[in-house]
Amino acid sequence: MPKPESEAGHAAPSLDAAPSFDAAPSFDGGRKLRELSFLHEFAKLLTTARNWDELMRVVVDRTTTALDVEVCSVYLMERDESSLRLAATNGLDRDQIGRVTLGLGEGLTGRAAELGTPVASPDVRVDPRFKWVPGFDESQFTSMLSVPLPWNDSIIGVLNVQTIETRTFTPEEVEFLVTIGALLGGIVEKGRLQAEAEEQLETLTALDGARAELLAVVTHELRTPLAVVRAYLDLLADTAVDAANGSGPAPDPVQVGDWRDQAIGQVTRLDRLVDSILASVRGEGLAAGLARVPFDVARAVNDTINEMTPLLREHPLRRTGTWENLCGLGDEGRFRQVLEHLLENEVKYSPEGGAVSVGIWKTGFEIHVYVTDDGPGIPEPEWESVFEAYVRTAHRPRGSGIGLYAAKRLMNAMGGRVWLESNGYGGSRFMVAVPEMRDTGATNGGPEPGVMSEAGPEG
Repeated sequence: MPKPESEAGHAAPSLDAAPSFDAAPSFDGGRKLRELSFLHEFAKLLTTARNWDELMRVVVDRTTTALDVEVCSVYLMERDESSLRLAATNGLDRDQIGRVTLGLGEGLTGRAAELGTPVASPDVRVDPRFKWVPGFDESQFTSMLSVPLPWNDSIIGVLNVQTIETRTFTPEEVEFLVTIGALLGGIVEKGRLQAEAEEQLETLTALDGARAELLAVVTHELRTPLAVVRAYLDLLADTAVDAANGSGPAPDPVQVGDWRDQAIGQVTRLDRLVDSILASVRGEGLAAGLARVPFDVARAVNDTINEMTPLLREHPLRRTGTWENLCGLGDEGRFRQVLEHLLENEVKYSPEGGAVSVGIWKTGFEIHVYVTDDGPGIPEPEWESVFEAYVRTAHRPRGSGIGLYAAKRLMNAMGGRVWLESNGYGGSRFMVAVPEMRDTGATNGGPEPGVMSEAGPEG
């Protein structure tokens, strides 16, 4: 089998040319004292590192100084012990950390891990044992020394140093790096185990938080249809009682049938929401099954208002803007859920007998819908915080604090927006934007954002 050639085209030396470490190092009291002092300081820095990244920086930077080299890199053994992965470096491309891998026995690094002994090369460019990693290794570095990181009768990684000038590492230097490797083995492995445990804990915590958030959101979604069903039942009961007592006219069969149909429609919606909850619990998330299809925004707003009639019956309704030829792109069912949240919110905080206003128009490449009431609104400093989960303010103390948060999450998931702005009358209004469904011949019209329509007051 032919020997590999270096970049210069010369035949690489045989393995016999590799330096030997059998010679006993000579004793130098001053050098030993300096090394012990360094190791003592090194150990203190390692044990006080605040996190994994800082630990790795201390390892490579201090080792570089101690051996008077240009590069230090750390490779850690994968958990299946089949390969090593780059964990830190201070002289090569740091973007490759976590990406570069070497098989056990591959290159000087893999060889040091496989043999459990130091491996050195005065010139890696002509050493057949060296594994060149394109995009990571640099030709300016010539000499290299790799030592294993031992821990509990196993090798957990490899510590490499590299130099620009050609250098034959002395037995004393090899011994010193071996000592550093022995010191690092246990500290690095414990740090690695701690980092892995913290990552798992963070993942579990995030998962637990996501499930709690999901439960809060979907639970809140059930409340609006339940409130509407209850309102229709109240209407039916009041009508029946009045008729029985002779204090009111006989029930209108058409109206009673409509109330019944609306209540059944809300029960059907509850059934769909339960399916949505089950899908979310299975891990499909809040935005599971979201559609991105054209729908008539004005019709969706009108249908939602009609379904909410029992809740709105004590509040006059004002409509402004353009209510035709408004085709949006998104999930109509989710959009209507958002609008229900906002209408229910306005009813909850509107003054007794106060009106609720709804406006709709097209601007730019969006269709805007607003909802407001005759109350004082939400102060501007609270406009952002009200969309956070579980936030209740002095001006909005009732409720679970999840409805507006859910509305924002749903609109974001379908590519829309929801926000608060001034209504021009000392109060505030909720704004919802849905992407417009456009074609090459479409033109835009309607008032600019925040401009009152001539169709009537905004409320």
